[in-house]
Amino acid sequence: MPPVRTEDEWIDYNQYRQQLQAAWLRLSDVDPPLNPRLIGEPGLGKTTLACAAARALRSDVYIFQCTVDTRPEDLVVTPVITGNRKIEYRASSVVSAMIRGGILILDEGNRMPEKAWASLAPLLDGRRYVDSTIAAIRIPAAPDFRMCVTMNDDSSVFDLPGYIQSRLKPKIELLPPPWAIKEEIVALKCPGVDAELLNRMFAELKARAAQQCGDSVRDILSLAQYARKLQHGNFDQPLRKAIEQILTAPGATAAT
Repeated sequence: MPPVRTEDEWIDYNQYRQQLQAAWLRLSDVDPPLNPRLIGEPGLGKTTLACAAARALRSDVYIFQCTVDTRPEDLVVTPVITGNRKIEYRASSVVSAMIRGGILILDEGNRMPEKAWASLAPLLDGRRYVDSTIAAIRIPAAPDFRMCVTMNDDSSVFDLPGYIQSRLKPKIELLPPPWAIKEEIVALKCPGVDAELLNRMFAELKARAAQQCGDSVRDILSLAQYARKLQHGNFDQPLRKAIEQILTAPGATAAT
């Protein structure tokens, strides 16, 4: 499985990137890297943070998307029947990161059931290996291998068992960024949006925040991009329409 190529930039606040990189640091040969979990509401940029921290360390990034039906073999080695009816054993992105010494991001880890997590328990402590019962092999992790887990803080996820939580330390909880950082993020990732549209958009967002609408950073970026596209197409009242279609929670009357 090849690494993921991503150039998404992370504008750091509350020193989250430094915390993540400190967890991965090894100060001696007997000092194991930690397996941090990044926790926060959806759309905060947890995966973007992990990718940016990995790039700063010049490490390849591998992402495994966790789901409620993830099986233990999905995380390690999966048998596949080829066209000539032979069985091939294909390594997951987890194993690719382990062998090549990359950084693994288990994305939305608390959507994964306990049985799948159990297969990773040896990887998360001093043993640093996984077993594949299907392929009958033990796979050790390279010294440079690192990992972290992103977790959404919402009601649609599993509670992790204690023996897994104890292996996923430290717990780095991301809070929504302040308005100044949100404006920096939009300016960086949506450079074509004009200043007047941005000013009206953030005025509306702040009014919505007073009503506890909870628009995420991802929502704000989608809003800016879509409003600009509508404006470019000479749509009447582009910001109003973008707010109606992008932001689901009720808020103040949209600007025009």
